[in-house]
Amino acid sequence: MATGSKIEWTEATWNPTTGCTKISSGCKNCYAATLSKRLKAMGMEKYKNGFEFAEHSEDIELPLQWKKPRKIFVNSMSDLFHEKSTMKFIEKCFAVMMTADLHTYQVLTKRPKKMAEFSKLFYTNFGQVIPSHIWMGTSIENEENVWRIDELRNVQCTVKFISFEPLIGSVGKLDLDGIHWAIIGGESGHGFRPVQKEWIMEIIQQCKKQNVKVFFKQWGGTRPKSGGRIINGRTYNEYPKIIKSIPILYAR
Repeated sequence: MATGSKIEWTEATWNPTTGCTKISSGCKNCYAATLSKRLKAMGMEKYKNGFEFAEHSEDIELPLQWKKPRKIFVNSMSDLFHEKSTMKFIEKCFAVMMTADLHTYQVLTKRPKKMAEFSKLFYTNFGQVIPSHIWMGTSIENEENVWRIDELRNVQCTVKFISFEPLIGSVGKLDLDGIHWAIIGGESGHGFRPVQKEWIMEIIQQCKKQNVKVFFKQWGGTRPKSGGRIINGRTYNEYPKIIKSIPILYAR
């Protein structure tokens, strides 16, 4: 777990799984795939298999060691709802999130259908929908993948968000009913695909009309901070307004 994340919208990262599989156009220049190769070359045991998906039981309880509340991005180096992830392992991760409820968890996936399936299992095991300290989100990079919003709406949870990053095309007209937060960001790194201002603004304008909070992360470029974070003379640092729910502790 990293205690000082450079990702602007979070404060720490927790990777109980590593590795993933590229499934859509936004995955082309995946930063996690590149970083995994580097970490493997450095001899880090956790990345001995590079970017192959793996579950790491030894890391499940790490959030329990943190006594200061913080926002935690769950799996910056993977996707907890990958095709190879097991529901049993995911359940264990969520049991920790329920116990260490002083933190806010940001769970992001490109596989919202499996996320929705798990949310039904969560309700069965915990007797409630996923509470407000666990935010559930999906990534959308262009209009081709807007369908993920409908799948996200099927997730039984309190807070839903969308990461429009890397934004590589217009997303068109959006139905943001039930969505609380939107992250927007251009691509960065070698071979980055430049973002267009009109793509960003069409999302911001629709979010404002539909009462969705906006966090504009970056213009992108060779480096994440190359283009800065200002658009039309403004920095968007909004977060959803959350009324904290009282979770029921995990018990079997």
